[in-house]
Amino acid sequence: MSVWSAGYVTDIAYMTGWYRQQSPAMMALACLLGSVAMKIPQGDDPVHVLELGCGQGYGAMLLAASNPAWQVTAVDYNPAHIAAAREWAAEAALTNITFIEGNLATLAEEAVGRQIPEADFVTMHGVWSWVPKVVQDGIVRLLRDKVRAGGAVHVSYNALPAWGPAIGMQRLLREAGQRLGWRSDRQAEEGLAIVQALLDAEAVHLNRSPFIKGLMSRLGAAPVAYLAHEYMNEQWKPCFMADVAAALSDAKLEFVASSQLTENFPALTLTDAQRAVAQKFEDPLMREMIKDMCLERSLRHDVFVRGARRLDNAARDAALMDVVIGLVIHPGDLPLEAEMPAGQAQLNPSFYKPIVDAASRGPARVRDLLELPAVEGRRDNPAELLGMLVGLELADVVTRPDAEPGAEAIRFNRATARRFVRSENIGRIIGVASQRIGAGIGATLLDLIVLERLRDGHPEMDDLLRQIAPLPEHVEKMREALDHSLRVRMPILRAAGVF
Repeated sequence: MSVWSAGYVTDIAYMTGWYRQQSPAMMALACLLGSVAMKIPQGDDPVHVLELGCGQGYGAMLLAASNPAWQVTAVDYNPAHIAAAREWAAEAALTNITFIEGNLATLAEEAVGRQIPEADFVTMHGVWSWVPKVVQDGIVRLLRDKVRAGGAVHVSYNALPAWGPAIGMQRLLREAGQRLGWRSDRQAEEGLAIVQALLDAEAVHLNRSPFIKGLMSRLGAAPVAYLAHEYMNEQWKPCFMADVAAALSDAKLEFVASSQLTENFPALTLTDAQRAVAQKFEDPLMREMIKDMCLERSLRHDVFVRGARRLDNAARDAALMDVVIGLVIHPGDLPLEAEMPAGQAQLNPSFYKPIVDAASRGPARVRDLLELPAVEGRRDNPAELLGMLVGLELADVVTRPDAEPGAEAIRFNRATARRFVRSENIGRIIGVASQRIGAGIGATLLDLIVLERLRDGHPEMDDLLRQIAPLPEHVEKMREALDHSLRVRMPILRAAGVF
């Protein structure tokens, strides 16, 4: 690592990613579910979004391309990230996004930081629990200066106590890796191999933890850039939610909800006995602490508001009834149950199937869906409907139902396809820009390639199969994937206004 990195991984780029929890629409919906007033921003609203720790800027560019009337500012410490992001934005001809190379420890006091306009929404994914306190303090000062009254802040971080059993594992991985490798990616690989060897050798503090065993089973297939940035930072330190809330309170920020929407429903996350304990407290932070004691919630996606305006149930439900959603699955793929921490959640087909069938025909208001004659069940609970459909990633919020595919989104999606067309990425889930949704919609890279071919008037897929050139034993599987993309995914992307 270089001296200027101050213990943060900068010698390899962070992997490009898109996280729907960072979307302003998801933040606003989380606020409404938490009974806090928040307008879901529309595509033509004068919105300013600020992302801290943007990496190579993919999520920020996705928002800019999906909302040309918005202004997006994205900050990162690593000059290689900012250089790559600026090049990508120029290729996509995005004019409503600004990238800043800056140190969050001092940005609030610097001239470039003072010029950042007030933000309606701020997001920081994978920053808080990976940086030292001096950077956290700088973030708080920046938020104090830049979040407008009524603005929302999303922060994700490694949470305690879920990460407690793995603190020793991370220290071992980092220390061993630094002694066996030079670059951070090699260090991560070597450190992970040492942890696995000790796990196989039944080391007590590794072998007795189900959390570590589950984690290790996933890390073997994780991209090495993720491993390096997750585990090799000197200041890696999971946090208790109460401590994060206390720090952000200095910026007048108040916790309101999780943008991982299903986590806002105690009946889905806690057993009856656990809820009985939580309900002894009115303090929401104490309820969250109890929830964290009961869940394997290793990553939190918290939403804070500066100046939270509380809603009664009637006002909250009225706002939720006006939310417009669009289906992002084939209606035949509606699950009838979902695994939740409190057990299996049942999706009553007599209630959900008519709603899903109607939503599959195009964006629809929650009120209109609940008033469908075929719906059997409670029609006065929009929170449950949104929590299940949007929270389980079966539907997305739609901010501009009548929007056509926009030039900015088309250019960005094409630039993305050009940059990602490699065989190892074919099945990777990415976000594609949609001005109708006002955010990204999940798709595989294969979907994006098929989309671009259809847009260019080339519906034949045999030559695409030859271009991808899968191994002989994978040809039939790839042909099935292409067929699924054409039959299932393309109608969904068309309904989302992507083309």
